[in-house]
Amino acid sequence: MRSNTLSRKEQICVKAAQLFKEKGYSAVTMRDLAAAVGIKAASLYNHITSKQQILSEIILDIAQQFTDGIETIATQETDAISKLKAVVSQHITLTADNPYGMAALNNDWMHLEGKLEYYLKLRSAYEKQFKTIVLEGQELGELKDVNSEILLFSILTTLRNLYLWIPKKADLEKDKLIEELSEILLQGIVK
Repeated sequence: MRSNTLSRKEQICVKAAQLFKEKGYSAVTMRDLAAAVGIKAASLYNHITSKQQILSEIILDIAQQFTDGIETIATQETDAISKLKAVVSQHITLTADNPYGMAALNNDWMHLEGKLEYYLKLRSAYEKQFKTIVLEGQELGELKDVNSEILLFSILTTLRNLYLWIPKKADLEKDKLIEELSEILLQGIVK
């Protein structure tokens, strides 16, 4: 999405996520954010109430997209391999579309005030659905019968850290990355 089609509040959130990645949430001030957006610090408050509100919106929006996405994937009438490929696709798409927001999700979630419990609930629901897909695939003989915790850790660690790698790839072809990363991550577990 182009920045000129975003609302001012959305522009502020996009720029805030970038600053949070570059400086760290705690180091970013409202003055920093105002300067980056090109408005006076006092004018920020016409669009947002606090830095905490921005962080909450960035993180909870992405966390909700992940949770909604995996719930949809989990209910599909298809095999576990197809579901896992859809999970990889979702991670790549959300990360490529919002790498700075993903950085905030991964690095700054512990700074959520008042919304931390809700975030942890979303994260837990996501991980539970992911584990269910893996266990169902193992029960049906579609996936190797290996320790599901190690399998989940391995795949999720790779997917959660895509935000570090994707921005460095100017020539990124999302569809090709989805196909190749799915093959790399899943080939080791497919019978």
